[in-house]
Amino acid sequence: MRYVPLIVLGAGAVAAPAFATQYLSPEQAQKLMFPEADAFRSRPLSLDLAQMRQVEQIAGLPARSVQWRVVGAYKGETLLGYMVLDDVIGKFELISYAVGVNPDASVRQVEILAYRESHGSEIRLPAWRRQFVGKSARSGDLRIGGGINNISGATLSCTHVTDGVRRIAAVAQVALAR
Repeated sequence: MRYVPLIVLGAGAVAAPAFATQYLSPEQAQKLMFPEADAFRSRPLSLDLAQMRQVEQIAGLPARSVQWRVVGAYKGETLLGYMVLDDVIGKFELISYAVGVNPDASVRQVEILAYRESHGSEIRLPAWRRQFVGKSARSGDLRIGGGINNISGATLSCTHVTDGVRRIAAVAQVALAR
């Protein structure tokens, strides 16, 4: 009888669902986004109040953060673009992703780094992520139904990642574009 509680506890631990999947590290993502780069330099970005207001106006979303995790990609001394790291809520859990942006603030690539939801991981499909390439905050087509297609069964993940990419594109336009 002493072992019954341990057996029940052990069975519960085995049956507990684990949906979190780490697909890429930030270092792997930056190499995928900028394969021609020979150097990556961390460039933490802090927005001031005026920049946050601009981001909100351009994105149509709250700027949400003053601090952004940015890595510059270089070939020699030539800037190839930036990788911006962010997290958004899917339905209940965080989705970690990275957005590669060109020096003109257009989207170069989107990579899902970690997905922790039980449903909706289809947002990792290359065809869905390719929809973002070449779009910018200025273009106005970084919205579900307005340039980005939804995936049935992944509606919240699609919407929140799309909003996040739009916010990052606005941050890039305001604070990173050359």
